[in-house]
Amino acid sequence: MAYFLAKTDPETYSIKQLEQDQTTVWDGVTNAQAVIYIKTMRPGDEMLIYHSGGESAIVGLAHIVSEPRPDPNQSKSWVVDVTFVRRFEQPVSLREVKESHRFDDWSLVRHSRLSTMSVPETFVSWLKEKKVLS
Repeated sequence: MAYFLAKTDPETYSIKQLEQDQTTVWDGVTNAQAVIYIKTMRPGDEMLIYHSGGESAIVGLAHIVSEPRPDPNQSKSWVVDVTFVRRFEQPVSLREVKESHRFDDWSLVRHSRLSTMSVPETFVSWLKEKKVLS
């Protein structure tokens, strides 16, 4: 099982909306590097949901439930289906991640505009230490 992080502007699609919908097609990703990450996602992988914009925090967890496929609405994009798992009681802010200096080489810190990325195992372990993930 792999972990990925996907950013969304909460004004466009929030973790609250995912919780209401329960399942959605994760779409709208057009950056070539981010699309490569979507193409590597598999059913059973986990997706950390990150609210960009004012909040800038990891706010919840989703489960990838489909194979990636081309987006029928955007030729340069691919999509996957995800289901809501849970909201985090305490979001993990980008500031907290940066201040730890444990992940300075991770794309979230280095390339903050990248919308979808893999999550290093060291970060998953850190979230488990913090009791954010079990």
